[in-house]
Amino acid sequence: MSTTATRSEYGTAGARVGEVDLKLEVITIPVSDIDRAKQFYDNLGWRLDADFSNGSERAIQFTPPGSHCSIHLGKKASAPAQGLFLVVSDIEAARDELTRRGVQVSEIFHFAKGPGPFGGVVSGPAPDHGSYGSYATFSDPDGNGWLLQEVTTRFPGRVAGGTMYASVAELAQALRRAEAAHGQHEARTSERDADWPSWYAEYMVAEQAGRELPL
Repeated sequence: MSTTATRSEYGTAGARVGEVDLKLEVITIPVSDIDRAKQFYDNLGWRLDADFSNGSERAIQFTPPGSHCSIHLGKKASAPAQGLFLVVSDIEAARDELTRRGVQVSEIFHFAKGPGPFGGVVSGPAPDHGSYGSYATFSDPDGNGWLLQEVTTRFPGRVAGGTMYASVAELAQALRRAEAAHGQHEARTSERDADWPSWYAEYMVAEQAGRELPL
């Protein structure tokens, strides 16, 4: 007996929508001068993963520090890409680092309540450095627009699985926030918390998972 079942039918027979991981691995950004673009992203300190040619096509791939997603530099055949988000745990430190590397970065800003989808633009970081609220922008030589966004506490459900930190700097920032919150906790209770490591751990996991923070 013959069968006409396709591979996709076999592949989805025992799976439901949402059970198959779809990991965003690489995005392609258009550049007109690939060597100039390579120099720009190399100067940012991004990791060069590949630079090879088959004679007619050249492939260059970079990965930002701590990122699971990379970029390919592609021949410019379209308008520059815009709204490329780079999430950081400390926007002031990130901006200072880019400026030190010679990149022209906008001032830090946030959005105030008002008309439009986001409201008006206000200079300076969001009040109390509210997560998802502070931004800065810069562009590469081809006009591809990058947006720094400060994220310290994830929206509920945004993080699946265990707590993960992409770099030593990100972990250090999380520890500093836990330390500050723990100081407020001890001030409220008027006693020293001998089991502060457990409190730190609970705070950091809750913060990254978007759950209610301990008091």
